[in-house]
Parts: sequence; C-alpha cells; structure tokens
Amino acid sequence: QVQLVESGGGLVQAGGSLRLSCAASGSAFGVNVMAWYRQAPGKQRELVATITSGGTTNYADSVKGRFTISRDNAKNTMYLQMNSLKPEDTAVYYCVAFSHRTDWGQGTQVTVSS
Repeated sequence: QVQLVESGGGLVQAGGSLRLSCAASGSAFGVNVMAWYRQAPGKQRELVATITSGGTTNYADSVKGRFTISRDNAKNTMYLQMNSLKPEDTAVYYCVAFSHRTDWGQGTQVTVSS
C-alpha cells in the first residue's frame, strides 16, 4: 500500500497561484502513473492531470495552460502548480497513485475567491 499526503491547499484570490504537493511513502516502488483529481461541492470527482514515471503528462481541458503537474521520483513527491486560478477551481484536490492497486490521499482544500 502507498500512503499519500497532500499539502499546499488554501484560500487564494482569483488570478492567484498555489502549488500542491503529494508525498508518497510505503510501497512507492512500482507506482507508474500518478494523478490529481478534484471534487467540488455537489459535483462528481474529476481528473485534473496525470503523469507517468517517465514524465508524460496529460491535463483536463479546463486546466490546460494554467496547471502543471510534475514529480520528483527521487523524493517520491508529486506536485501541481496552479496558476491563474478561477473560482471554479475551488474543490478538494486528491493525489492518486496507480500501481497494482489504486491509492488515494486524504485531500487538500483549495478555495478561490472572486
């Protein structure tokens, strides 16, 4: 099992930036794809971005050009740099690790005020 701990969430004004971090521990070896998901109040959880161990990335259309996902394999840490934040980015953001199983972090709240 992989333990995932997110940090970096908070309250920011529209147009501002935040950087989320996700520290992985436990059976981190064998994790290929990592991802950020988010869930806004009253909405379904949605995929924000993914990154493979080789660094290939994919983004939801709603965040392309504004968010950047990255990972430091040596530190077992993944990041999400979020720029030009909008009120509709308000959500709980979750870190996810895909290996032979799927592990989720506890989530970190991001609130963007207008």
